[in-house]
Amino acid sequence: MSDRLLLDVRGLTVRFPTPDGVVQAVSEVTFPLERGETLGIVGESGSGKSVTNLAIMGLLNRNRAEITGEVVYKGEDLLTLPQERLRDIRGKDIAMIFQDPFASLHPMYRVGDQLVEAVRTHSDVSKDVAFSRAVELLGQVGIPNPRERARDYPHQYSGGMRQRAMIAMALVHNPDVLIADEPTTALDVTVQAQILELIDRVKRDFDIGVILVTHDLGVVAETVDSVMVMYAGRVREHGKAAEVFEAPQDPYTWGLLDSMPPVDRRLDELRPIEGSPPSLVNPPSGCAFHPRCPYCFEPCPRERPPLREPEGGHLDACHLPIETKRVEGAKRAIQLQRAPV
Repeated sequence: MSDRLLLDVRGLTVRFPTPDGVVQAVSEVTFPLERGETLGIVGESGSGKSVTNLAIMGLLNRNRAEITGEVVYKGEDLLTLPQERLRDIRGKDIAMIFQDPFASLHPMYRVGDQLVEAVRTHSDVSKDVAFSRAVELLGQVGIPNPRERARDYPHQYSGGMRQRAMIAMALVHNPDVLIADEPTTALDVTVQAQILELIDRVKRDFDIGVILVTHDLGVVAETVDSVMVMYAGRVREHGKAAEVFEAPQDPYTWGLLDSMPPVDRRLDELRPIEGSPPSLVNPPSGCAFHPRCPYCFEPCPRERPPLREPEGGHLDACHLPIETKRVEGAKRAIQLQRAPV
């Protein structure tokens, strides 16, 4: 086991009993996260991305959710820890940036006061010391005049500044793992790039592990180190970013890439994925993607493909032969142009 391994998720499964049946939100999700790595989790709405990370954070109500598997952090399984110990880890060692910063910041309290509260939750320090730490963090994430802006209310911040404030709050205790749940969804393209660059700089400066959740492959193409594609609560494809983007192997990943609007293609040439995501109460038999897959053939409706690593490839869950995957994947390859670190 690598001494840089921070998080080891094994067979994570989350089910929600409802009057209509059991919602199989996440099924047998497995992945490692190492220090200095950014893992991008990609998929449509309802694919299980956010539920996976809420389970890791211990933010799901165990009275309403059936959670099995393991989430190992530094030798401790987070799923079996008592709530008191889990609260010690959550926010201090593993922190999360939520999708909507305006909903995450209390509108009636100054931003600096909310950061002060976050500092004092896990540290026995005075309010003055905590406020100095809050000002320092706001400056580190690019808030201008941080001492003055710390006294502002959330509505006085722009969307990008609110997201920066949430990143500052997540960094209060120098966590080992930072989970960013669609942190750029409500932001314009320029601010998106700034936030992604900030998260990448934080990862490098603090040598932490980052999980970046998004529904947009284009957002993470030049940002992440590895990619995990999810569909219907399961992992469809998982590998290094260069492998997944330059040689994608799964038809669902191909569909996501085909629906991206590259600068050299007219909008009327985009090819959306036909159909709708399946019900997680009554998922399709066999491969969950087969009702929407143009490559569906005989075994797909009957047998669920295992997540496996073919020779010369990376992990994927599809019945197609590797030769077909290589030919079709080559048509959709994205050559990553990474700037040197």
